[in-house]
Amino acid sequence: MGISLTRAAQWTMVSSSTAKLVSTPMNESLLKEILHFVEHFRSQYPQEAEHVFEEPLQWSTTLVASDFKTDYDISDSDVQSHERDSEGHPLLQLSPPTVYVRSFSQLSKLLHLAHDKKLAEVRACLEGKFESNLHPKQSNHQHSSITHRLNLFVLLVTLYSHPIMLNPKAVKNEVEILQVFCGGGDKGLLKSLRYTSDFEFSNGYRAPLWRQVQGDICYLVIEPCDTETLHITCSTAGIFLNGGIKQEGEENGYEQTSDTYEDLVTLLKSRSPHFAEKINQVEDLIVCLIKKSEAGLLYFRKTSAGALPGEPFSESSTESEEEEEQPYRHPETNTDLPSEYWQIQKLVKYLKDGDQIVTVHTLCAMMDFNLMQESCQMAIQDTGALKVLLNLLDTDEHKCEIGSLKILRTISHNSQIRRVIVDMRGVQSIVKILDSPVKELKALAAETIANVAKFRRARRNVRLYGGINKLVSLLDCLPNLASLTPSQEEDIEVACCGALALWSCSRSTKNKKAIRKAGGIPLLGRLLKSPLQKMLIPVVGTLQECASEESYRTDIQTLGMIKDLVRNLSSDNDELQMHCASAIFKCAEDKQTRDLVRKYKGLQPLVSLLHKADNKQLLAAATGAIWKCSISQENVTKFQEYKALEILVSLLTDQPEEVLVNVVGALGEFAQIPANKAAIREFGGIKPLVKLLTSPNQALLVNVTKAVGACATNKDNMVIIDQLDGIRLVWSLLKNPSADVQSSAAWALCACTENAEDAGETARSLIGGFQLIVKLLSSTNNEVLASICAAICKIAKDEENLAILTDFGVVPSLAKLTNTTDDRLRHHLADAIAQCCMWGSNRASFGEAGAVAPLVRYLKSKEGSVQRSTAMALYQLSRNPNNCITMHEKEVVQPLIHMMGSDDEELQEAAAGCVRSIRLLYMANRNAELFTFRN
Repeated sequence: MGISLTRAAQWTMVSSSTAKLVSTPMNESLLKEILHFVEHFRSQYPQEAEHVFEEPLQWSTTLVASDFKTDYDISDSDVQSHERDSEGHPLLQLSPPTVYVRSFSQLSKLLHLAHDKKLAEVRACLEGKFESNLHPKQSNHQHSSITHRLNLFVLLVTLYSHPIMLNPKAVKNEVEILQVFCGGGDKGLLKSLRYTSDFEFSNGYRAPLWRQVQGDICYLVIEPCDTETLHITCSTAGIFLNGGIKQEGEENGYEQTSDTYEDLVTLLKSRSPHFAEKINQVEDLIVCLIKKSEAGLLYFRKTSAGALPGEPFSESSTESEEEEEQPYRHPETNTDLPSEYWQIQKLVKYLKDGDQIVTVHTLCAMMDFNLMQESCQMAIQDTGALKVLLNLLDTDEHKCEIGSLKILRTISHNSQIRRVIVDMRGVQSIVKILDSPVKELKALAAETIANVAKFRRARRNVRLYGGINKLVSLLDCLPNLASLTPSQEEDIEVACCGALALWSCSRSTKNKKAIRKAGGIPLLGRLLKSPLQKMLIPVVGTLQECASEESYRTDIQTLGMIKDLVRNLSSDNDELQMHCASAIFKCAEDKQTRDLVRKYKGLQPLVSLLHKADNKQLLAAATGAIWKCSISQENVTKFQEYKALEILVSLLTDQPEEVLVNVVGALGEFAQIPANKAAIREFGGIKPLVKLLTSPNQALLVNVTKAVGACATNKDNMVIIDQLDGIRLVWSLLKNPSADVQSSAAWALCACTENAEDAGETARSLIGGFQLIVKLLSSTNNEVLASICAAICKIAKDEENLAILTDFGVVPSLAKLTNTTDDRLRHHLADAIAQCCMWGSNRASFGEAGAVAPLVRYLKSKEGSVQRSTAMALYQLSRNPNNCITMHEKEVVQPLIHMMGSDDEELQEAAAGCVRSIRLLYMANRNAELFTFRN
């Protein structure tokens, strides 16, 4: 077992007699496999599990006596198992901190007791004394036969030999990768590499069947550049030289003539000095290719920097985490590479081996190339220069650090290189430089972070390494002085770069909180007063990213930043205008912010931005800000003065969905004013609005249904909507899976039903429409329920519709909702119940369904609309005697009498009518009793 583990695992020597498992993905996988094997050993192989080891397994455990339950003798801190060997020794013994285990059965039990510490126990066991522990001890028991002991060894060999076996896929991937670097004279790794057989079996093997039984996978013929041709066998046991296979019948050709190597590269290094030298120049690229082909080969060892070339790719990451990541592209042959690639490759040699002066000159020479060119970036990454550049950041030589950062700042625009920088732990080194006393270094480091932090993992690393606090501290400068000293100008440059980095980092919610906690908001507010556009763009960009958080919106408002945002709407820079409008868009959710935008005369600049229709990002930001500002009717009045409505209607066609969502949202707010409903029709807005009801975009559907519903309250508009089949389209949106779309469509349906001339007939013509609307009463969303109740109230005004709804079970569905405490739902539910009482025996049915008693409780609501709707519903229900009895029992009379004194005439009449019904029933009962008494 010890030999097998030594071959499969990766160890580090702590002392001459102690070895520890290294924390690597391979070792973690090995530990989990061993754990799974041992845990289930007792159940899968019960006879083998009972065999006793000649010497016990022993290690330092974290378990204590209290962890052991039945089947053990516990004395203070010591534990012994009931099970013992033939000599009376316990098969498990705990003498803290050491545990002794003599069988797999006890080892399996111990791991079950370890719970969440299982892996730690397995690691400690393997690192303990175990070299000779697995020789089964002879036993006198009949079942302890030599066969069972043999089975035990077979199982162990199967387990521990598995991780080091080669497979056809791994061999094929390695061969294909090396073939890329064949040819090219002395520049290539090899002259040629080919299989002896082009035929591949379905299992991936190329060896003859009778040799596959021996473990052979395939045979290769390789021509190195500096030695004789090599004939190689690739087998499951490893890679080795053979005698030179001429034809299948010759046994001597298959004989092994060299040591066995774990992979092809290791063998070639040992046989070809040229290959060994050249492989170092492209090892990073090969590791990248192997990672992408998932070969899983592990032939690269640690470098002097202490990191594996393959380690940058070890962290898993899903595509959803990576923003705009692109696959790494490399020319198929080195003849496709431009001259710059090879020139940079030569420079990298000096970068790796030169002294400080040579390094600085080499960095300067590299900066003379166009580092934005992909081939130059590939050269830096393929030759391992990226690692050297990051290592230079840990030196104390400022010139080397500056040169390295200037290169990293440029090449980090490449998404692939960004990811590699993060994987190589480069973010930590860059963040450290933010503490440098050299201002140029701090600016370069911040600008590099701004480029690197384009994806989630990078942003998280910046925060975890303390980068947010350091970046915020860079913002502390005086940006609006009339005259600046050279030192102050450097401070401003550092602050600009710091703001750029914070802008990239602020796309993370946790980073937003960290920026605020570090005191970044007041500093950003101060920089917002700067006249410099290069300062304003990242500052406003950061603020508009952070404005998605309510706490930021409050701070932006209270610290007076709205005035500066409005001022910069009139800038001549489209990007700055766009970010200012986006910030206002997010902040204008609050009424006070909307009022401040109007106060500082920001509405007209927003309208003027609508003329820049070619810039879609700016247009989306401007229309969004207009939409949110339009929630205040005072702002709508101002927008009308600036002719905003006509421009918005013209933007209903041929625009991106992002713009349409905002435009339609604004029109929905504009349409709250009666005069604007007619204006939207006159400007030709009704038809494009109805057409948008077929959009698949849910955010757009929410806004367009609201706009159509608002326009539908105008009779002339409703005629056009009806002609365009708008009512049917609104009905169809009730099937949308989005609760927001369902509720918005239901509200629009209320307006359409109330104002259309033949809405009742239209509703009846829709197949399945009534079943759908009743079914939606089982929704768990209160807004959907309230809107559906409101729609039922409108639809049920048509007697025939009410009859159909009753047949589909609207009464019990409404009754089930009466226990709600949501006042908005209560209001519309009571209206629906009142309207549904107009048909047949529905009043009695509501009483039988238990709807009356909960309705009485609605009268305690402080909302006048709820009281009025409830009183009207109770009045209708009180026409049924049994309902009157229930109301009287629930003490409804006193609150109704109080409501009879209300200023609301509808509430007065409904309350009085309900009390009258109860009184009449009481008088009828009394007269009946008197009549009975007299008789």
